[in-house]
Amino acid sequence: MELTGKSFIGFRRGSYQGKILYGFNPATGEQLPPAYYSASLEEVGEAVELAARAFAIYRHASGREKSDFLRTVADRVEGLQELLLVRTPQETGLPAARIQSEIGRTCHQLRLFADLVEEGSWVDARIDRGDPHRQPNPRPDVRSLLRPLGPVAIFGSSNFPLAFSVAGGDTASALAAGNPVIVKAHPAHPGTAELVGRAVLDAARDCHLPEGVFSILYDAGFEIGTALVTHPLVRAVAFTGSRSGGLALMAAAASRPDPIPFYAEMSSINPVFILPGAMRENRDHIAAGLSGSVTLGAGQFCTNPGLVVMAEDSEGTAFAEKLRTLMGNSAEFTMLSPRISSAYRSAVTTRSQHRHVKTVVEHTVSTAPGGCKAGPVLFLTDAASYLSHPELTAEIFGPSTLLVTHSNREQLLDIARTLEGQLTATLHGTGKDLGEFRDLLEILETKVGRLIFNGFPTGVEVCSAMVHGGPFPATSDGRTTSVGTRAIYRFVRPVCHQNFPDVALPDELKDNNPRGIWRMVDRAFSKDAVT
Repeated sequence: MELTGKSFIGFRRGSYQGKILYGFNPATGEQLPPAYYSASLEEVGEAVELAARAFAIYRHASGREKSDFLRTVADRVEGLQELLLVRTPQETGLPAARIQSEIGRTCHQLRLFADLVEEGSWVDARIDRGDPHRQPNPRPDVRSLLRPLGPVAIFGSSNFPLAFSVAGGDTASALAAGNPVIVKAHPAHPGTAELVGRAVLDAARDCHLPEGVFSILYDAGFEIGTALVTHPLVRAVAFTGSRSGGLALMAAAASRPDPIPFYAEMSSINPVFILPGAMRENRDHIAAGLSGSVTLGAGQFCTNPGLVVMAEDSEGTAFAEKLRTLMGNSAEFTMLSPRISSAYRSAVTTRSQHRHVKTVVEHTVSTAPGGCKAGPVLFLTDAASYLSHPELTAEIFGPSTLLVTHSNREQLLDIARTLEGQLTATLHGTGKDLGEFRDLLEILETKVGRLIFNGFPTGVEVCSAMVHGGPFPATSDGRTTSVGTRAIYRFVRPVCHQNFPDVALPDELKDNNPRGIWRMVDRAFSKDAVT
């Protein structure tokens, strides 16, 4: 399949007139053809206007129609497996096995949302029947459900070229809710984006959906992304990336004449707390698992454990030595891009020069040939220093973590209290530890979206119960998740119908319940018809 280097504006291709960007092989330094051309501001407007027109039709698509679309996208992406296993590793430095896994995850979450919307109860239909005889005033008939917002702009991520990009979870959940999608492709993997973008558009044609239900735009800078966020017809935005980028776009969304929802996943150090019982019983096992979690994917996961808290005692000293050996024997990694690699080296250098931090493992980092090589780094400090130096709480995106030793229980709790919002927090403990440190668990529950017991934060299961979100600044809105079926609720709003005749109601609210979904009728869940 030939790559063309042009945006997709609905079913047509963009122009060859914008700024140029190329894919780049971070392992070899090779520039990858073809040249990709930034969309113009006029093309942004055209894509959004097509999406707005498509919304008038797609918002009424049945659960079965949306389900068929999502499943067709998944089938089309799977059909690209051979091409993706060549192009995506070239653009990212990620191994083929990782890309194979991401293809599976991407298609699984598309089908997960397909199942959700086909069944239909997710719309949260509620019916409170009227009573014309109530005194002193009749009670109206009130019915409500969730409705889609309109065109959604989605920013592809750098570290998940498939699962959080063109046809990733944000796109799947927005389309499942009934919203057209305009994707701003990540510049680090433009060829992958084009391949998957074609798959989505081919699926839209196969399912006879209106032009504009999906578009994908390239941008060599920041102009196109900002134009999308501020376009008056865009009704919501999803973003996965750096805190600085997320905050800038968040401000743009909030400063519009009509502020819109902006859902950003930005920054997290995912603290790991090792409690005394677990340290005594499972020290070496925890060290091995932690080393693997820190270095997994060259540490380029939003759930990378960047902080480890443990007691300052002989067990802690032995643990640190074991972790030093494991991480010290790790090979170099290829990072995703020169920008990410450079940022990692700069952050590691800054922390290693901190007068209250000891560098326990420091790999020699090679910059040739692609300038994207990096090794794992392990730092050590004490609780008093950590608590008095806020700069030590910053995320380092890469295979690095900071050990913090505490000398008493209150220091441990203070570390937890001072945490920013996080995606995850992990507790390693015994049953006795959980009882003795219940107050720690209570604090952490206010700080994170996912609590993990005797495991590691890397590896986010795509399932209905998953929460991949957390209080600010881990995300822009800690009430939401970007993984799991709850992600659909970011792109809907409740609409109420009062005293409408049955014939004019959406099927989900009709008396005879033609969809056969679960509804809340007079405060009780039921699938029965309303009489």
